[in-house]
Amino acid sequence: MPGQAAAEGMSITEGERHTPPRSKKLSDRLYFADNLRTYLVVLVVLHHIAIVYGMVGAFYYYEPPYNDPLAYAVLIIFAAVDQAYFMGLLFLISGYFSSGSLERKGPRRFVKDRLIRLGIPLVVFFFVLSPIAAVGLYEMPASLDGITTPFTWQAYPSLLGVGPMWFVEMLLFFDIGYAIWWAARRNRVARETHNEQPPRYRTIAAFILLLAFTSYLIRIVIPIGAFAAGFPSLAYLPQYLSFFIIGIVAVRHDWLRTVPKSMGRTGFLMVLVATITIFPIAVSAGATFVVGNGYWQSAVYALWDSIVAVGMSLGLITFFRERINWSGKRSRFLQRHSYTVYFIQAPIIVFVALALRGLSIEHLLKFGLAAVITIPLCFAVAYLVLKIPYASRVL
Repeated sequence: MPGQAAAEGMSITEGERHTPPRSKKLSDRLYFADNLRTYLVVLVVLHHIAIVYGMVGAFYYYEPPYNDPLAYAVLIIFAAVDQAYFMGLLFLISGYFSSGSLERKGPRRFVKDRLIRLGIPLVVFFFVLSPIAAVGLYEMPASLDGITTPFTWQAYPSLLGVGPMWFVEMLLFFDIGYAIWWAARRNRVARETHNEQPPRYRTIAAFILLLAFTSYLIRIVIPIGAFAAGFPSLAYLPQYLSFFIIGIVAVRHDWLRTVPKSMGRTGFLMVLVATITIFPIAVSAGATFVVGNGYWQSAVYALWDSIVAVGMSLGLITFFRERINWSGKRSRFLQRHSYTVYFIQAPIIVFVALALRGLSIEHLLKFGLAAVITIPLCFAVAYLVLKIPYASRVL
């Protein structure tokens, strides 16, 4: 579907992406937000490929690097850095553009639209794509997945799930909650004035500390990687919710445009310093930082990933705004199909990994080969999916 409905599934339609709630002239369109979202979706695919070959998270298929400690170390660090910021930044972008969509459509139409563009793909993945991807579970050794029986359709009910679409499910909850809040405060919201002042460093520092503290508290009950309420990463709920809210607040301050380049560079520097100094301390006692349970390593890790979340968000927003704020035929193709790529990625990753299973090469090379094959294939399949009648009205 061209134009306006191009990517509404992640709260960024063509119109919403390019015209934030306070309409700007054509030259001020947020092309960099489109490109940043595409980058994050590609990073999600790479993250899941890293899980396949590093076994550093939950997915439908694994080939652990048992005899390759270097590959394990590289992939776990790659996945840890990704996990620290990329989904939070996606929630921030979604919150930013949800604000304009809600004001323009009103709460009733907004919720109806979200139920279509988020709810329908979620249901299709739950009943169709998740069971297809789960075939990979039956192709692994029983020591990894505990499955000792061959695949039969009697197993179908146990293969249902949201998988990576947990993000879409959580975003749907956030959007509905935001619509209810907005409707209750409609008159007050309409009277709020705009302030284009960028956030202050002391405010950012206070937010990082508060985010680290709340993350540490929730991980006492829900460790990193533990499933809770059907979500695989609820340990990061404070980040996801707060970043979604920040996206909404950012509209009133026009932060995507006004955050200075110097603050972005400072953000990248924060990430580098924290990773060199804090990260080794957090992982010094092995997997204790993952367990949570009140361990001090969990608190240190929560501080590290809070710094990374904020620092990478500041850095990437300013970097894409200053360096990748353009749109061409290729970039528009990637932007248009990125939500569909997110939707279909899981079974494609599994089948590419299965096709490469018999290839005996070093794990990092295999990770790279799988990435080179999977990413273009995902966009090619996404292109075909959008050719299905009515699919473009949803995706």
